Amino acid sequence: MTREGSLTLDRGLALLQAVADAGGEAATISELAVTIGASRAAVYRLLVPLSERGLVWRDGNKVRLGVGVLRLAGQVLPQLRQAAHPILRDLAEQVGATAHLSVAEGDQVQAISVVEPSWTNFHVAYRVGTRHPVTAGAAGKAMALRHGGPAWVSTKGELQAGASGVAAPVRGVPGLRASVGVVSLDTLDAESVGARVVAAASALAVVLKPS
Repeated sequence: MTREGSLTLDRGLALLQAVADAGGEAATISELAVTIGASRAAVYRLLVPLSERGLVWRDGNKVRLGVGVLRLAGQVLPQLRQAAHPILRDLAEQVGATAHLSVAEGDQVQAISVVEPSWTNFHVAYRVGTRHPVTAGAAGKAMALRHGGPAWVSTKGELQAGASGVAAPVRGVPGLRASVGVVSLDTLDAESVGARVVAAASALAVVLKPS
């Protein structure tokens, strides 16, 4: 790819991100031009291939995400599950607790991959697709942790009476707010389990980071 082609691709991706960042409010051509540092004419040109692929749609002077984004997004979760499964399997077997990968969707957290330990007499059944507020439970609270602070978070009885959870954020993967965690009806040794959860989250981040 030529330098000019690379620059055009970068601007097109920046434009798509700007449309997405507008959230529920449609962005105007002028606003998008300011956001990506380009002229209105350049924005119009960049919108053409994005519109043709259904990634954006124009309503007069306003631009929203198109349904083509949904087709792309529909392929993300299966790939995340595939990447996470062996890491969650190792974590579940090591800790003897149900391991999960959760992602943030607005103010909600959704469990997208769950692995139960094979050797325990009983364990928590945590269903894929389970949702809860991002402010409750270890999975959501872990996503709010900042670099330089605690590496993991533990909770007790916040989502289910008697259940303990430990989770750590998946850091360094652009566009992904996620956490890896475990949940158990037994009391967890937070220090040792926390270290294992952090290691699992780091291993997943390595797998998911762009090369």
